[in-house]
Amino acid sequence: MNHNGWNRTLVGFIKSRRMLKTYPRPSRFDYNLIVIGGGSAGLVSSYIAAAVKAKVALIERHKMGGDCLNTGCVPSKALIRSAKMLAYARRAKAFGFRKTEIDFKFAEVMERIQRVIKKVEPHDSIERYSSLGVECITGDASIRSPYEVEVNGKLITSRAMIIATGARPMVPPLPGLDQCDYLTSDTVWDLRERPERMVILGGGPIGCELAQSFQRLGVAVTLIQRGPRILPREDEDVAELVSSRFRAEGMQLLTRHAATSIDNSDDLKQVVCESNGKQVKIAFDQILIALGRKANVQGFGLEELQVNIAQRGTLVADPFLRTNFPNIYVCGDVTGPYQFTHTAAHQAWYAAVNALFSPLKKFKVDYSVIPWATYTDPEVARVGLNELEAKEQNIAYELTTYGIDDLDRAIADEEDHGLVKVLTVPGRDKILGVTIVGSHAGDLIAEFVTAMKYGLGLNKILGTIHIYPTLAEANKYVAGNWKKAHKPEALLRWVERFHRWRLGG
Repeated sequence: MNHNGWNRTLVGFIKSRRMLKTYPRPSRFDYNLIVIGGGSAGLVSSYIAAAVKAKVALIERHKMGGDCLNTGCVPSKALIRSAKMLAYARRAKAFGFRKTEIDFKFAEVMERIQRVIKKVEPHDSIERYSSLGVECITGDASIRSPYEVEVNGKLITSRAMIIATGARPMVPPLPGLDQCDYLTSDTVWDLRERPERMVILGGGPIGCELAQSFQRLGVAVTLIQRGPRILPREDEDVAELVSSRFRAEGMQLLTRHAATSIDNSDDLKQVVCESNGKQVKIAFDQILIALGRKANVQGFGLEELQVNIAQRGTLVADPFLRTNFPNIYVCGDVTGPYQFTHTAAHQAWYAAVNALFSPLKKFKVDYSVIPWATYTDPEVARVGLNELEAKEQNIAYELTTYGIDDLDRAIADEEDHGLVKVLTVPGRDKILGVTIVGSHAGDLIAEFVTAMKYGLGLNKILGTIHIYPTLAEANKYVAGNWKKAHKPEALLRWVERFHRWRLGG
């Protein structure tokens, strides 16, 4: 850190300490740590605190498990699985069957999702966390001071707090939207009657996953994306592989369409869009909003306490996950920058340890290796840089690819599509980033995540035995392609002469 950086850090530290001194400090605290929010970030934070024998209270006003369990990761993956079974049935001939018909009721598919949630629920339950040593409190938390939280009419105190209140679906102020009973990723799970036509606004991961699933379940889906392509954070060729599958399955995909209003007249619901200077209307029976998520910062006393909130609506945190109050920490979707369950859990370790042991010991959160996956079919998984980001950041890279259409196990599984893209430092096997498109991409990426985390290059992956026949061999083969491109030509010429000499004559 340069001189100016140290000055800013020192000034920030002094300011935060001064702010803390304006509030009376209790002579004795009820808890070492109060955690607000029972999603992934809050659960992991409170568990870590209990594991190191701190007295911790976890406050959740709704359901334990947060969005991931109740309205996010778990229900969406259950829906995706059911929809994929239907997709396989439609491909029966490819697997040697003359005909396969599946009789199903949409409502029963949606009810299965609730059964899956109930089966996973005990992992995040009050009973489990109470048994781990966490005091679980159901109620609305209101922060009264940096040391005090009011819940259920009672004031409790703590040396430190962690805000892990998550995020909710972002709903745009579209004229007419509030009159058409719209769905979000929170409310779609209550759907029991299959709509004939569904419009989904937003071509990010959530919109894409839900669009493909409902299309496969017999809904005529129109996916509307403001930008030039879906999955805008991914490389263009990656997004095109997913788009091509969507179109092949009958989905209407409208890019460069900006929704401007909802027309509810004449007993016909239509979304009105602008595209290339023209007005376009798309009729629907249900509309689902999937335009990102907004941090939950209101209703907890944060604004009254003057906890800093960023322009994008998330809580501001320093590299140690502290807010502008040195004893109030934050983790998960409420602060970002990544909105993944596994990233929230990753941040939670830093937030809990720093909250409990600072200033004796503290750690800067490490974002150097963050993986994620989009569970479309084909799946898209990524860790580190892709070509789009490398070009934006002017980072030199070398690209190595492997087409999964050549992979024996993928051919046997009738899943011979997709690719592996690896970015490396030019001339070296050091991995800068990996994107995988294909069946089980989210599982295959794990080897590269480990390699990047511990500084292992493509030579190490190539030298590792991979079971035959598996999809994981794709990782070895892309490493092999890199090796072929860097073979020692001069040495091989000498070796060739050596072998000719040994032939004699």
